[in-house]
Amino acid sequence: MTGAPASAAGGSGAKPVRGGKLGTAAVNQASLWNIANILTMVRLLLVPGFVLLLFHNGGYDPVWRSFAWAAFAIAMITDLFDGHLARAYNLVTDFGKIADPIADKAIMGAALISLSILGDLPWWITGVILARELGITLMRFWVIRHAVIPASRGGKLKTLAQGTAAGMYVLVLTGPLATLRFWMMMVAVVLTVVTGLDYVRQAVVLRRRSLAAERAAVGRTAEALNEAAGSPGAVAADAGASGTTDAGSAGVTDAGVSGAAVRVSGGSTAVEPAVRARDGAEAER
Repeated sequence: MTGAPASAAGGSGAKPVRGGKLGTAAVNQASLWNIANILTMVRLLLVPGFVLLLFHNGGYDPVWRSFAWAAFAIAMITDLFDGHLARAYNLVTDFGKIADPIADKAIMGAALISLSILGDLPWWITGVILARELGITLMRFWVIRHAVIPASRGGKLKTLAQGTAAGMYVLVLTGPLATLRFWMMMVAVVLTVVTGLDYVRQAVVLRRRSLAAERAAVGRTAEALNEAAGSPGAVAADAGASGTTDAGSAGVTDAGVSGAAVRVSGGSTAVEPAVRARDGAEAER
């Protein structure tokens, strides 16, 4: 993310120095201190504040839990705005890409674990939600080399349901409202599991497509090298005095095709770089 509307490639939005370039410190400062990143950092700072307010005076004081709910609500609201601002005003930075999901999981994880410690929320619910979030994060790293899994509508609805249900559990509610928050949490759990399975499906499909594309590219490269090796003048052979080649003997010639070694043996060619690339792709698959 950049300090003002600028390109995501690292533009800072600051005016360039005539006849020169912006200094490294100026670019880093402009790219870090923008409104989207500030909101993300505020959300990170709210995590310990929320926990302290929730556990103050034994953790069951309705007034202090109301204060904790306010901190939790502010954190969830900033989660809605920082991502929107970053995309709308081209404020995407490496810091934001890393800090934003960490802040999201930190505030939700702190709420769920704290509520389970206080006995308000069953541990199995906390375990299911946190296991899903951790698993999806690890899975994103697994497929990041092949593709990026986009956020789905179901995932956004899951986040909204989790935030609403956790916020209701932070407040001291009784009667119908307490029943309502239970069912809201059940909806959040179902969405958590369903969207998690959908992300796994997307990851498997994207990885298979990427590997298939890599294998196809390797095949095209091998064919191109074979065609180039078989074209007139591509293979320099020593014909001797008679100008003919000995077809019964195998020789290694330099075809000069992109520096690749082409082996000619009995009229057939073996493209070593392409074969190594293909074998590597197959081994990874």
